[in-house]
Amino acid sequence: MSDIIKVVMPKWGLSMTTGRVTEWLVDEGDEVSPGDDLLEIDTDKIAGALESPGGGILRRQIAQIDESIPVGATIGLLAPAEVSEEEIEKAARIAREELDSGSVEDVAGPEVGKVAVKGREIAFARLGTEGEDIVLVHGYGGDKNSWLFVQEPLSAAYVVDAIDLPGHGESSKDVGDGSLDVLVEAVTGYLAEQGIERAHLVGHSLGGAVVTAAAAAAPERVASLTLIAPAGYGPAINATYLRGFAGAQSRRQLQPHLGDLYGDPSLATRQLADDLMKFKRLDGVDEALNAILGTLLDGDAPGIDVAPLLAGIDVPVQVVWGDADAVIAASNAQGLDDRSVVTTLPGVGHMAHMEQPSAVVTAITSAVEAANG
Repeated sequence: MSDIIKVVMPKWGLSMTTGRVTEWLVDEGDEVSPGDDLLEIDTDKIAGALESPGGGILRRQIAQIDESIPVGATIGLLAPAEVSEEEIEKAARIAREELDSGSVEDVAGPEVGKVAVKGREIAFARLGTEGEDIVLVHGYGGDKNSWLFVQEPLSAAYVVDAIDLPGHGESSKDVGDGSLDVLVEAVTGYLAEQGIERAHLVGHSLGGAVVTAAAAAAPERVASLTLIAPAGYGPAINATYLRGFAGAQSRRQLQPHLGDLYGDPSLATRQLADDLMKFKRLDGVDEALNAILGTLLDGDAPGIDVAPLLAGIDVPVQVVWGDADAVIAASNAQGLDDRSVVTTLPGVGHMAHMEQPSAVVTAITSAVEAANG
């Protein structure tokens, strides 16, 4: 049964123990390629599409619709046509018995921890044990968990760290004056403290500006850049969204702004708003967000311009932008074409790494391959 590929329930986030299949997107007998969306999964935190771990034919759907499935359990089987029905039936029977008996082996989550950088604790989650180092840096108001759809598939070939910037997630809430320099120091200091000699940096939104400036400040430590809807690259920015996010004191005030994050506003769920409000009520978060807001904005215009730095950065650069981005418009990418590879995603909003993670994984992988090539 070596040619049979098991599709398993992923672990999306530290707290996830089960998931629920809400829809199969391909039928038994359909041929799929690596990265194709196979099915929709709902968890207590987030819903998303699971991408195919390989190519072949979907020979069996093991998981039933609305069935609660433990992380790590086999939910489908892929195999080429030459694998016999007898072999498929045997593998399907074993998978179903494991589900029914509850004997699914526990899946280890990411390695988590904190490192001290200039008196601040920087929290991280690491997946993968072999390969080159990739470091993921989230956007304004986000955290390391926003990368869950990207980090897991990348970890099959790379060591992938998702970090919390100061003022965010589980990192220290002290951001000093909230300047870009403070955030850059957190990233370059993290690399140094972890002994990462050279990393492929990936940044979303504010994180895109941060990793660009980090590459300029410590070029010897950066092998490539992948920027997802990066701040600091043009005149378009939604100041109303940013101020609304920073100023919201209740879910009711926050919810209307969250629709700007996605091409499909229905993805801005009540659960997302509740989780963000829990974060915003932590001691020091309000002060941190407002300090960084003063860096992001100059009146209603962008307060950061990192585009000139790119000319002096001699590494491959990949850019991914949703053409429905209502926070930082994709028109900002116009000045990047001759210095980077720009991928524009139709119908996708500001959160491309959550709305179309396969495209982001492809861009990151392309940047790594270009750096080695």
